[in-house]
Amino acid sequence: MKRKSKKGQRPITYIAVIGICTLLFAGLYISTFVSGKVRMNPAGTVGNTAGNLNNAGLFCEYNGVVYFSNPWDGGSLYAMNPDETEIRKLNSVKVRNILAGGEYLYYFQLASADDSGFGTVTNTHSFNRCDLNGEHAVGISRDVVVTGQLVDNYLYLLTAGAAHPVFYKIRIDKTDKTQLAEYTINPACASNGMIYYNGTLDDHALYRLNTANDTTEPLWNGNLWHPVLEGDYIYYMDLNADYRLCRYSLSAREAEILTEDRVDCFNVGYGYIYYQKNDAAHPQLKCMYTDGTNVLTVADGIYTNINMTSQYVYFQEFGVEGSLYHARLGSDNSSFFGN
Repeated sequence: MKRKSKKGQRPITYIAVIGICTLLFAGLYISTFVSGKVRMNPAGTVGNTAGNLNNAGLFCEYNGVVYFSNPWDGGSLYAMNPDETEIRKLNSVKVRNILAGGEYLYYFQLASADDSGFGTVTNTHSFNRCDLNGEHAVGISRDVVVTGQLVDNYLYLLTAGAAHPVFYKIRIDKTDKTQLAEYTINPACASNGMIYYNGTLDDHALYRLNTANDTTEPLWNGNLWHPVLEGDYIYYMDLNADYRLCRYSLSAREAEILTEDRVDCFNVGYGYIYYQKNDAAHPQLKCMYTDGTNVLTVADGIYTNINMTSQYVYFQEFGVEGSLYHARLGSDNSSFFGN
């Protein structure tokens, strides 16, 4: 004898399937929404060292990984361990001003990407954000960025405007763009929510920008260029004394000369200073401790773009963009890196 269903009654399994499908679609929607949301950085985030950024920002060490622009591959973005093992390519665009913080990398793109499936944007000039593996690049600014720094959740960018430099900040999710100045402010030197920079209008004194409220204050009436904060000291080139390398104690409020050499460029970190000695007859790349002692000659010749990681210093021959040399920190033995 057949059992008849009551009129209007639907099988329980049919209702269950509808419920499961609804939950799946809702989960997919929520997952898509969350994955598209930009994740903010931990407090105290700074994207790269001042010394690296003042030397084109070609290297950036973050959470045990060194990200770098590889000149042997057209300046493409690469990564490796600090001991130079496990070198791998992340994307195929020419980059500089590399920053890292939280779950993202940032860089200024100088050339279009190829269509190799890395998911990078293709604007010729663009300041981008991407995942730490180099994927999912998003353009944040199409301005020509002279230099930029990441402080907490904001990018501070000095750009080449049509008529004059423009300095502004923009949040990492591309919101809250705020113009701060129409003159040169170099944001490279950042620490504890402060940006230290030299004046460029009426003087070259030392100033400090508080990123919490975007207010500035003078700190010291020096005549300096490219300040780099390391511990209690501001390291700088002294414009009053033929670009000698000096340092100024923020606590003692005293300056001291570290070398009598005229300096073209320098970097400070990990207990060392590297600088290019300007000498028409005997130009050299030099290394010394941060107090100016134990001076070594790393390489004879003219070099630029001095970048440092926790284990190595990297530098390029002046006027030869495709060159790249390296030396272990504190060593006077340099060699080609890579190719």
